[in-house]
Amino acid sequence: MSLKRMDIQTVVVGGGPISSVIVLRLHDPRGVSSLSLPIKIGNIEASAISLGIDQESTQRPLTHDLLRSVLDSLDADVKSVRIVGVRGTTFFSQIELISKEGEHIYVDARPSDAIALAVRTNAPIFADESVLEIAAAPDFTDVEKDVQAQELEEFRQFIEDVSPEDFS
Repeated sequence: MSLKRMDIQTVVVGGGPISSVIVLRLHDPRGVSSLSLPIKIGNIEASAISLGIDQESTQRPLTHDLLRSVLDSLDADVKSVRIVGVRGTTFFSQIELISKEGEHIYVDARPSDAIALAVRTNAPIFADESVLEIAAAPDFTDVEKDVQAQELEEFRQFIEDVSPEDFS
């Protein structure tokens, strides 16, 4: 398994018939990566991830806060979250735990739950390269910039070539 580090690019919390989506982007400290991984998730899970990212406190612990407390009580740490597979539109993930004895334990989880726990424990998120090959989405930001630059150049050329007679 070859894993690539991912960062959370955005979380879109849907409502009603509108689905929620989390978009992971290939970790790149220079910020030039264009590889993203969109994952459709439930609205409640999207809210839980957003609350964890914003570190908003709630009056009572949510399920992911409870799990973090249980792990703390057991002196276990979340080492990483791994998106390890995809079948159709269903993604599969694991939470990598380290017990107080140093044992690595892998627990199957929905990506949305795993990511909600990762943001609460500052655990890194990884995606298997095979998942990225199948489900990654291209980023059209560079294409948009090129189109805008071309349009701007065409406008500049028009301004340079225009004469008062063109308006008569």
